[in-house]
Amino acid sequence: MPLSEHEQRLLEQIERALVDDDPKFASSVRSGDRRGKARRMLQVGVALFVVGMAALVGGAVIPSVPLGALGFLVAFGGLALTVLNYRSATGVVEAGPGVPSGGATASRGGRGRGGGGKVRRQPLKNRLEERFRRRYDQ
Repeated sequence: MPLSEHEQRLLEQIERALVDDDPKFASSVRSGDRRGKARRMLQVGVALFVVGMAALVGGAVIPSVPLGALGFLVAFGGLALTVLNYRSATGVVEAGPGVPSGGATASRGGRGRGGGGKVRRQPLKNRLEERFRRRYDQ
């Protein structure tokens, strides 16, 4: 859905204010592609994992404990790098326990503040979008 002229003007005003307030941050946001960086780190993590596994197997074939230990550490580091960058590289939102995969949260109907059990709140992004839609519709 394209932005209306009013929304485009507001966005331009916000951008100008950001550049005036913090030009260094504005330039880093404008030039940086977070997904691209995360994808590169994901690829590096996978490559490190493969190299580490090869060194681990090599350490088992050639009876060399230091080579096997080094291979394990490299593979573990690559796996950790891959796992840490997966969400930001792919844009996947993982649902937590008790949250349906559609991203919706549990219904608040029938429960008060003192109700039995912790109610999960919607993510901030969803709440802000809902607020914006309500204001726009009015």
